[in-house]
Amino acid sequence: PTLTQTNPSSVPKAQLPVLITSDGQSPDVTTVNIIAEEAGIPYDYCDVPTVELVKAGVGLADKKSGPGFHVEIHTDLEKFPKGTAYQTMIMAIGASLKGMGASGLTVESEIKRLQELIDYAQKNNIFIIAIHVGGASKRGAPGSDNEKMIDAVAPFANLIIVTKDSNRDGRFDQISQTRNIPLLQVDNALEIVELFKQIFL
Repeated sequence: PTLTQTNPSSVPKAQLPVLITSDGQSPDVTTVNIIAEEAGIPYDYCDVPTVELVKAGVGLADKKSGPGFHVEIHTDLEKFPKGTAYQTMIMAIGASLKGMGASGLTVESEIKRLQELIDYAQKNNIFIIAIHVGGASKRGAPGSDNEKMIDAVAPFANLIIVTKDSNRDGRFDQISQTRNIPLLQVDNALEIVELFKQIFL
């Protein structure tokens, strides 16, 4: 069912600590990080985490950012000391060949990485939020890079959040109905700030 802002009681709840990551390495993940900050949700961020890094939990094993690899730790370490298992993973969907190239990834290797992450998350009860804020520019014809990134993550998420512009063709409604995944649609990315507050706080 498509849930809208008018029915906040039906917004699923997710737990901290949270890891934000990219599905396809587009700059849209930056938008998601800003939304989390605006909502007061402390998070860890890594653009291309491996299963080992996710397994290492909060602090991402003290990995440092380098070429094609970016880490930020914003989790409240007093509440969730380093090594605390992540409870939620937010995956920002959107393919960028430039972004993947910078991280030494191809579409195929990025999809393989995402499948491994999702497999780990499902086995370890990590709540997956798939989020698409890139609008029509981060969509495409069936089989395109952007659509492959949607295929890799959205059908396996516990919750999907999209902007109206990202879902013009109803593709996310279809995934939501077929896979029985709650879908929250907002008019613009800013509205996700309130959603995040309802989901996490």
